[in-house]
Amino acid sequence: MTATNRDELQLSRRSALGLVGASTLLGAPALAASTAACAGPAVVAPRGPAGEYQLPPLPYASDALDGFLSQEILELHHDKHHAGYVRGLNSTLAALAEARTKGDYSGIKALSRALAFHGSGHVLHTLYWHSMSPNGGGSPKDGVLKTMLDASFGSVDGFRKQFGAATKQAEASGWGILAYEPLGDQLIVTAAESHQQMAVQGAIPLLVCDVWEHAYYLRYQNRRNDYVDAFFDVIHWDFAEQHLAATRQGAVQGHGGR
Repeated sequence: MTATNRDELQLSRRSALGLVGASTLLGAPALAASTAACAGPAVVAPRGPAGEYQLPPLPYASDALDGFLSQEILELHHDKHHAGYVRGLNSTLAALAEARTKGDYSGIKALSRALAFHGSGHVLHTLYWHSMSPNGGGSPKDGVLKTMLDASFGSVDGFRKQFGAATKQAEASGWGILAYEPLGDQLIVTAAESHQQMAVQGAIPLLVCDVWEHAYYLRYQNRRNDYVDAFFDVIHWDFAEQHLAATRQGAVQGHGGR
């Protein structure tokens, strides 16, 4: 790979966030200040020497959530499935760099779909690990998150019910997502299909629950509802609080203040 192509590839990787419709692939040095703030201080995703995405480590031991998910499930999910999205993302970005070099965009539709799929898969899995904690569960402490949950859903319990229902009913493989919507300065719940479909453009995921079967089947089999209910026993409110605060600060800076 030439120096020029390497630079183009790095730029492409850094700009992938906008293409996949999320501002949470972390550690991207060339992002605008507002987007970098939206990423939040609580997550850092490693980058390779050429700017390539790398698989971040789990933020806890692989057996730390054993009452909810077994060590076997976490290691399989993280080391195999998440790693596969990272490889797919890097491979797609390399193919896009090659297409630009050759001026051949005959495969752009497939590459654009692959970028959205693998990029969103990496974004959401990175958030998923941090959305859970062995010390999680209960209710959020008083702060900006609780205040906005009350304002956006009527109460924390209102959020639980809507998030649980949306996540349980996500069609096929998908995600339940708590996101910050900056235009309305509010929180919303969405249920993404695959990783990237049914997204709300501009909304920034804060907490996510993976309902692809590989996330839970070895323990819960086809009982998705039980898995989603148990997710609230490990939900990481403190991470969401930190991420929301940084996200709102970035939105305010990006709009020159509210």
